[in-house]
Amino acid sequence: MIHAMTSSHGVSDAASADLVVVRRRHAGRWATTAIVVAVGGLSCWSVLTNPRFEWPVVGHYLRNISIGRGLLVTLELTSMCMLLGVVLGTFLAVGRLSPNPIVRGASFAYVWFFRGTPVLVQLLFWFNLAALYPELTFGIPGVALDANQMITPMTAAVLGLGLNEAAYMAEIVRAGILSVDAGQAEASGALGLTRAETMRRVILPQAMRVIIPPTGNETIGMLKTTSLVSVLAVPDLLYSAQTIYARTFQTIPLLIVASIWYIAVTSVLSVGQFYLERHYARGAKRLPPTPIEQLRSLLGMHQRRTALEKQS
Repeated sequence: MIHAMTSSHGVSDAASADLVVVRRRHAGRWATTAIVVAVGGLSCWSVLTNPRFEWPVVGHYLRNISIGRGLLVTLELTSMCMLLGVVLGTFLAVGRLSPNPIVRGASFAYVWFFRGTPVLVQLLFWFNLAALYPELTFGIPGVALDANQMITPMTAAVLGLGLNEAAYMAEIVRAGILSVDAGQAEASGALGLTRAETMRRVILPQAMRVIIPPTGNETIGMLKTTSLVSVLAVPDLLYSAQTIYARTFQTIPLLIVASIWYIAVTSVLSVGQFYLERHYARGAKRLPPTPIEQLRSLLGMHQRRTALEKQS
């Protein structure tokens, strides 16, 4: 009986060794790929060969000093506004989860107001604050500051973008906090930690896995939203391009220059966001593969396929 089973198993192995694995054909995928490649190639060829794009002019202004200074202002604005938004948004998120109804209501009202009005309108309001409050006293006797001197275009830009971003970051941070199991807070309280210590040492570190991805998206969005400050005459990247083409009448090339720099910085931020997500995703069952790991996987699949074809 044992001999028969062994013989049968050996025949099965021999038959399996003679089988040839044929990959399933996906005609629809290849057709879609061909269409996408054809449309993309024709579009690129049309853009590159159209003399009206004035690519030599684009190449010349990519290294322009005024454009470089505008890019630095854009990066500075993005950094300051995101810093203000993240810090204030964290406090607002904690306030929205507070057991105190007054604090909870005030935080909700802030988020409701700043998310309900367009950011461009908020920028214009801050820029024209002196029309409402010529002197800023902050309720302190003997203090009277000239609003026209205090609220410069750059200050109005930071306040408008930063305070608006805080409303969105508050919801992102609140979602991250709520994603942490409630038992973590209860266990921390049983160990004698205060609510602030629990939030700082236990809840927020675990919530970062949920907070980081949308925060990265908000940072990239903030980089592009800074282009709105050109209406306040803040010399950012777009305003610098507008200043040049108002003088040279080369509108399209200068807009292309600004777009190229926005895309370049956005790409760098996307790479940083990817590795930051991997850092805070440590301990998860699956980590997103890095580009190098993806390349190694593709090369490994190709080598295995080649080896199988040689064996067959």
